[in-house]
Amino acid sequence: MTALLVTVDTELSSSLYQRGVGLSDNVRRSIWAEARGQAHGIGWQMDVLERHGLKGVFFLDPMPALVHGADFLMPIVEAIEGRGHEVQMHIHTEWLAWAKESPVGGRQGRNIADFSLDDQITLLSRAKTLLEQAGAPSITAFRAGNFGANDDTLRALATIDVLWDSSVNPAYLGHGCDITADPAQIGAQRMQNIVELPVSGIHDRPGHFRPAQICAMSASEMRAGLRHAARMQHDAFTVVTHSFEMLSRDRKRPNAMVKARFVALCREAARLPQVRGVGFRDLSPAMVDSSPKLLTRVAPSRVRTGLRLAQQAWATWRYEHRLIPA
Repeated sequence: MTALLVTVDTELSSSLYQRGVGLSDNVRRSIWAEARGQAHGIGWQMDVLERHGLKGVFFLDPMPALVHGADFLMPIVEAIEGRGHEVQMHIHTEWLAWAKESPVGGRQGRNIADFSLDDQITLLSRAKTLLEQAGAPSITAFRAGNFGANDDTLRALATIDVLWDSSVNPAYLGHGCDITADPAQIGAQRMQNIVELPVSGIHDRPGHFRPAQICAMSASEMRAGLRHAARMQHDAFTVVTHSFEMLSRDRKRPNAMVKARFVALCREAARLPQVRGVGFRDLSPAMVDSSPKLLTRVAPSRVRTGLRLAQQAWATWRYEHRLIPA
């Protein structure tokens, strides 16, 4: 069986905060993704996952609690865990710029990798405690905001007893992600005493990796990648999206094309008997030892890539530039 992990980076917007948007409005726009009287965020995502018998992993960023206090976290955690999905840990260290009391003496950085090992242990430990105090079960997995982790991040996670990391995105290696990882890595791998499960993807052109992110990959490309992973018995296929990703970039209108991609992924997963939707709590670190050693990604297709480029251009015209009323 191939484990499908549909992971949702669930986070408030620091840019909205900088523009003076208050906490409740930020939660509404960034977590629940409300626009035009309807919600398109984590509630809608859980609805779609559940209709197809799947589980979501919601990597929730608690760092805004250093600015706003921690009370906003509890209803989010309760909504996710109460429906049988998973809360795991995410972190955007940009919020330290406005922290009322900095846990690292006022030091700042865009990414967790910008900090020393000791500071990373402090920050990750604080984030883990905030989530667990908000009602999350023991945190077992992590993804860095902006994929901006390094090897010290993995060491820090091991120190605080987090078993899994999913910060390796081959598209970001050397471009923000400084973990010493092979871009060709596909399966789970033991690194720095924890298990790294990288973001999955395809080759959309020779030698070029395209991550399995809902806004980055067409429904056809995602189907091809998932089918290939199941056929080749990959241990896992890890998909990325965000709590606000079903909206336009200004978060004022839903993006029907991106929503359709999410639905198409769930529908395809439900019809593939070799695929099961899981969370990190359903996985065993022993999968590292049982993973097939010779794994490949789906080969490029000019037709698939060309269709995606055309779809992206149309969606940008339709939902971002608003040349047609939405």
